[in-house]
Amino acid sequence: MTQIYVSVGSNQQALQYVPMALDAIKSEFSPVTMSPVYESVAVGFDGENFLNLVVGFETGLSLCELAGKLGQIEQSCGRRYSEERFTSRTMDLDLLIYGDLLRHDDEYDIPREEIIRYAFVLKPLSQLVPDYVHPELGMSFSRLWQERDFSGQDLWEVEL
Repeated sequence: MTQIYVSVGSNQQALQYVPMALDAIKSEFSPVTMSPVYESVAVGFDGENFLNLVVGFETGLSLCELAGKLGQIEQSCGRRYSEERFTSRTMDLDLLIYGDLLRHDDEYDIPREEIIRYAFVLKPLSQLVPDYVHPELGMSFSRLWQERDFSGQDLWEVEL
């Protein structure tokens, strides 16, 4: 079994789609651990605020199979894919960590670069697994959170 961490985000009908995605994830993978939920402003474009959290679980699926399953869950939550990187979406499931795999190519970015770039990814990840060590940087997520500067990336904890 491989330990997985996935970011969950939505800024279109998020109060509907985030619980829907979590239910789908829990039905596919069990047990599932979850970080607190955070609200943050859209980054890179003007749009509604996002709800974000990170979930963790173990799976026997291959990387390709897992990516396909996450894509199916996104689509079941109304996700429409576009060429635009920064745009509103009903559901965005990003594979952050796939065990100790290091893979950066046209198909996969693991561990995902956004872990250290965006507060809405690192904060929930650092709360879910504070002592987990980033496979490339050799630092725990809690230490990365303490040392990174996320000025201008405000986020606040919310209840679903």
